[in-house]
Amino acid sequence: MRRIDAKGMHYEKLNKLVYQNINAGGKNITLNNVRGQRYIGAALSDNIKITINGVPGNNLAVCMNGPTIIVNSNGQDGVGNTMNAGKIVINGDVGDIAGHSMRGGKIYIRGNAGYRTGIHMKSYKKLYPVIIIGGNTEDFLGEYIAGGIIIVLGLGGREKESVVGSYVGTGMHGGTIYIRGKVNKYQLGKEAMLDELNKEDICILRRYLSEYCRAFSLELGKILKENFVKLIPQTSRPYKKIYAY
Repeated sequence: MRRIDAKGMHYEKLNKLVYQNINAGGKNITLNNVRGQRYIGAALSDNIKITINGVPGNNLAVCMNGPTIIVNSNGQDGVGNTMNAGKIVINGDVGDIAGHSMRGGKIYIRGNAGYRTGIHMKSYKKLYPVIIIGGNTEDFLGEYIAGGIIIVLGLGGREKESVVGSYVGTGMHGGTIYIRGKVNKYQLGKEAMLDELNKEDICILRRYLSEYCRAFSLELGKILKENFVKLIPQTSRPYKKIYAY
């Protein structure tokens, strides 16, 4: 294992050191004393594991193509921005736009997420993105989502009637959102609709939540005891009237 002390280090220097260690054969890198350095893991590929002790800055794992990143604290905005493959495990909360334009891979968040989580997520052939939030989310969850899965668990609860904010699925034209607990219709964007869970949905939830629970040492059975709500798009072309054809 290779270790880098990031204390007081400019983000460009830190990322250069990470790339140098990988080019020298490093497959397991630990970054200590991280404090807001941006773009960690940007565009990295291959079977690499990066453990971050501290709080990484914006756009963690932007355009990442395969590695695993474990954050033993919180993340800031844009975690997994335009991510293609790999896995990010956040042992805390994240800021806004986690999974922005995400095209593949997994983001597992133990705590809460901010606004516009999963905005413009999309899937293509074998690329299939998954975001699981253990806590709550703010407004515009899954805005313009075009593919993949978002799961919100509400573990720990919030002192409100729902674990998500308002305008859920605004502009939704693909993908699926699963929410553990209650969601009111007035919280939905007009492009999203409630749907009944079927056996395939239960299998999907069990598959991804099994891995999520292993990551955070949680009990799958307790999570699945609560009912889930399923959201799907009203149509695959919600804005067709504003286009010429």
